[in-house]
Amino acid sequence: AAARLLDEARRTGARAILLRDMPIAGPVMQAFTTALRRDGLSPRILQSYERACLDATGDGEKVLQDALGPKKLKELRRQRHRLAEHGPVRFEVARSAGEIAPALETFLRLEASGWKGRRGTALVQHDGDAAFIRRAALALAQDGDCEIISLVAGDTTVAAGIVLRHAHRAFFFKLGVDEHFARYSPGVQLTLDLTRHLCSDPAINSADSTAGPDHPMINPIWRGRLAIGDVLIPLYRRDPVAEIIHAALVLRRDGLAAARRTVHALRGSRKNRAASPQPQR
Repeated sequence: AAARLLDEARRTGARAILLRDMPIAGPVMQAFTTALRRDGLSPRILQSYERACLDATGDGEKVLQDALGPKKLKELRRQRHRLAEHGPVRFEVARSAGEIAPALETFLRLEASGWKGRRGTALVQHDGDAAFIRRAALALAQDGDCEIISLVAGDTTVAAGIVLRHAHRAFFFKLGVDEHFARYSPGVQLTLDLTRHLCSDPAINSADSTAGPDHPMINPIWRGRLAIGDVLIPLYRRDPVAEIIHAALVLRRDGLAAARRTVHALRGSRKNRAASPQPQR
């Protein structure tokens, strides 16, 4: 299949293929590498990072004990007891199309109520994204490939997430929380329950967090790491056009990284100025 894709790309006149966010050590990347070797070519990794993943073949409680330790788990249990003051706390999983439709709307509301909503990146804020996720979630649910997980305190959903499934792997695709309950770590509490849920499912061997690198919430909980990268696949040997494409993508990557560093430095400088005592007049 990889070889056929390369041949069809050449047929259209393409000079290279760019694959973003690829697991660079997975079977798909291995298939492309084998197909390229046939033509004396090799893939080029433009940038890479590691993101959290879960080995779901072990006991969930032991996984959490090993990852967080007894002291942190005790603190999280204390927060959960405090959350229970708002009503009984329960973990719910919506699987059927009838269950997923209302659970998805709750998730979309939660996601838009937090920082993603303030940034304008919540799914429900864009008509195309909202229509896509509603169609996709229901279609995937028909084959058991989508779940909406929720953490509920009394009558209030304090956290919800979308979990996708394919073969023996799960994907923690999206998370939304009610920031009014932030003191109880609702996102962490939901992830603890999800970890137990996945580890108890014999159909799941591993789970991909789909999170960015160094994610402060999930990295301490899911201690496995999955190498992800942007991969450039040249289609011809010693092709100057492919070399220009490669150089342009590297320049773009470095320019974006420099811009991020500048933004972070400016934000840090503003915070420091705001925190510094003002001279008296």
